[in-house]
Amino acid sequence: MSLATENTAAFNPAASVRSDWTREEVRALFALPFPDLIFQAQTVHRANFDPTEVQISTLLSIKTGGCPEDCAYCPQAARYDTGVKAEKLMSLDAVLTEARAAKAGGASRFCMGAAWREPKDRDLDQVCKMVEGVKALGMETCVTLGMLNGGQAARLKKSGLDYYNHNLDTSPEYYGDIITTRTYQDRLDTLGHVRDAGIHVCCGGIVGMGEGLEDRVGMIATLAGLPVHPESVPINMLVQVEGTPLSDVQKLDPLDFVRTIAVARITMPRSMVRLSAGREDMSEETQALCFLAGANSIFYGPKLLTTPNPERDRDMQLIDKLGMTQMDLPPRD
Repeated sequence: MSLATENTAAFNPAASVRSDWTREEVRALFALPFPDLIFQAQTVHRANFDPTEVQISTLLSIKTGGCPEDCAYCPQAARYDTGVKAEKLMSLDAVLTEARAAKAGGASRFCMGAAWREPKDRDLDQVCKMVEGVKALGMETCVTLGMLNGGQAARLKKSGLDYYNHNLDTSPEYYGDIITTRTYQDRLDTLGHVRDAGIHVCCGGIVGMGEGLEDRVGMIATLAGLPVHPESVPINMLVQVEGTPLSDVQKLDPLDFVRTIAVARITMPRSMVRLSAGREDMSEETQALCFLAGANSIFYGPKLLTTPNPERDRDMQLIDKLGMTQMDLPPRD
């Protein structure tokens, strides 16, 4: 009997959340026949969530471009000629105007991203005011600002921040091929500061960056091996941007992307698994398979920081077509 078959035979959707997933176990999930993998993922999903509900988030770039990092996928890196111009931090009023529009459009979480290596204290003062303002609108808040120290995380918590996004991006082994200006441990340290401050963690990765299957295995095993699973796990498909080192990388097969979603759902059963960047290039059929595989959160709006995203009407039409609904209330305090 193969390891994949043994894995199916031993499958228990009611099992408690685990942080001891081995690479061998995660590899075996990826190796399952597609129907078996989707069955397991859907069963786990139904044991923990309403499978017809999708949580809607909006992402706003509050400080665009000029980043000193060298992330090979990112059009905001100053060293790449992508046409993205460095801009100043948005004003509080402008951010709150966008947040009100997002709420009116059905978003329950408002995410704010800034292209920094790490925030300066004066910038963090402004971001904290933005968090307070968005919270006052009755929305969940999330920010992604780069690396944080413990004191900065504590300040964000005091302002009322619900989630902090800091992706691992890929496996530890492939990471150095994508980023050299900060280490994998730097990312893990920031996640530790966020968790210690009592802020929910939003952490996932990007697939389709030229990595192999073993790197997708390594990324999921690392995420599922954290002492506490991220409450939100965004799985991104690379958006190829002219001028970045990954602009000509071979595209990932959509079914391999769906498999990654499914394995994330099985190994992190109570996390929100977000279908994130790359949806602009996905067919409705691929997105529907992702929902079947356990994705239950999306970003909507015309942009994800600087790259295109499906228009809201297109998203709502697909959700309606699938007989699904927006998640009205946040799943956690």
